[in-house]
Amino acid sequence: MSEVMNDKNRHLGEVLTEMGRVIVAFSGGVDSALVLKRAQEELGDQVLAVVVASELFRKQEFEDAVQLAKDMGVQVYKTEIKELENPDIAANTPDSWYYSKKMLYSHLNDLAGELGYPYVLDGMIMDDLDDFRPGMRARTEAGARSVLQEVGLFKHEVRELASQLGLPVWDKPASCSLASRIPYGIELDKHKIEQVDQAEIFLAKLGFAQVRVRHHGNVARIEVTPEEITELVKHRDQIQLKLTSLGFAYVSLDLRGYRTGSMNEELSEEVLESKLAQ
Repeated sequence: MSEVMNDKNRHLGEVLTEMGRVIVAFSGGVDSALVLKRAQEELGDQVLAVVVASELFRKQEFEDAVQLAKDMGVQVYKTEIKELENPDIAANTPDSWYYSKKMLYSHLNDLAGELGYPYVLDGMIMDDLDDFRPGMRARTEAGARSVLQEVGLFKHEVRELASQLGLPVWDKPASCSLASRIPYGIELDKHKIEQVDQAEIFLAKLGFAQVRVRHHGNVARIEVTPEEITELVKHRDQIQLKLTSLGFAYVSLDLRGYRTGSMNEELSEEVLESKLAQ
């Protein structure tokens, strides 16, 4: 480990030690897993992993997160939120991400108060500063702490630390709300969420680990890594049959390949700059 990495890791330990007792919003991804692991190392049994079931995230992600926290020997608290009951979230505007995170952090703060934990931690990292992340505004308003961001950790550093600590998710691909597959302005509902969820599960079973199915009404737009595009085309008949059975009339392949935040490409530069400034 480089001296810079050592310094950041040491600083992270100091920040956590000062807190004494924390809740970690645990998604099962590498970022929150690193927070949970380091909190456990510094604070022992004064750490609670809160795993939140959501209508907008895959059920398997919730179950995997619960199991990982248990495997790590951390106390787990399971809970849920119902985003689609909030009209500001269901409206699926760029601000809906803010309202979704606001609901999450509010729920976590309520739990922290009830259970006697003075701090709520999340897994945001330095890379999150470079994209449209309305969740940061909700986090700041809620008073939650992004300790990886506070000590200046980037994704590649997080993965390196996680690997050295023996976390099995150190190389896990990033996951995101299933709502991110649906264009802004198209109202969210359980049917659309289920369509993209089942389509992506099917493609993952075919061997495509990094995949997104973007929902454009009756059109499904598939994103895989550029290296896997040729392989995906080999399965086109299977994919067409499955996705049309889910209710899509047309199935397309995005030749630019998989990329995070591709739905944000639809935002005008002025809107995006305004949101990034918030």
